[in-house]
Amino acid sequence: MACPDCNVFQFCKCLKLLGNIMILVVLGLVGLSYYPVVVAIYGPIVLESGNALSTQIGAIFVVVSFHVLAILMLWSYFSAILTDPGHVSDDFRPDVDPEENPEAVVDKSDPRRPRFCRKCQKWKPERTHHCSVCGRCVLKMDHHCVWVMNCVGERNYKFFFLFLVYTFLLSLLSVLALLPYFSEFFKGEKRAERSPADLAVSFMAFIVDLAFSLSLFGFIIMHLKLIAANCTTIEMFEKERIKPWPYDKGLRRNFEEVLGTNYFYWFMPISNCSNCSDEERMRLRM
Repeated sequence: MACPDCNVFQFCKCLKLLGNIMILVVLGLVGLSYYPVVVAIYGPIVLESGNALSTQIGAIFVVVSFHVLAILMLWSYFSAILTDPGHVSDDFRPDVDPEENPEAVVDKSDPRRPRFCRKCQKWKPERTHHCSVCGRCVLKMDHHCVWVMNCVGERNYKFFFLFLVYTFLLSLLSVLALLPYFSEFFKGEKRAERSPADLAVSFMAFIVDLAFSLSLFGFIIMHLKLIAANCTTIEMFEKERIKPWPYDKGLRRNFEEVLGTNYFYWFMPISNCSNCSDEERMRLRM
């Protein structure tokens, strides 16, 4: 017999504890790639004299690129964690309040209709959803991400997307950097001879980075399509039955809404503005 007081979403609270562990996992994965690529293989090539100039230039490129991508990835990651995804003020009221205007006609299929959150006990702007893990409504909520220990919403979606992009690029760089090493090792060439420990760590890093780069590539493609259509993960299925999609402003403006209007900062984990976007102000009636 079902218990009427039981809330299955209460089990989602354990995701907060899991999120703390995920931070250590992310840092551990960076370290797993850093050791074989920078410390064991390409770092010594840069420092050793007697190597061909082309070899040293290639090693410098790998080492510098790895550090730049790792910094951008971690910068984006912690920005996604520490940035509030967007909250609803207590005094928000919709333009058409069904309580004050009970005779007003409301199209229930319109995503812009006034909606009331029974859990928060307050009105919420359009494109706002309640997160059972965070226990509050989030503006333009995409999903709750265990990896960033936070909801992905209006104000931190750019950081989350850049985190995906730079993690993919960092993993791809590691795969390409370790591939020649394994090719030389299996051919039995002397330059590839290293300690068994270095070989084991390098092989593990290669497999993990290959798996991450392949999986993240598909994830990035999905989010590029969502950004291009001005849609969130939650709205994906809703968008299919609502034609035309009311939030589609055109390809350029859709990307600007997420990445900002200054193209120079598109791939920098820097906030679009100090407070909120124009669309967020419109939804909050600011």
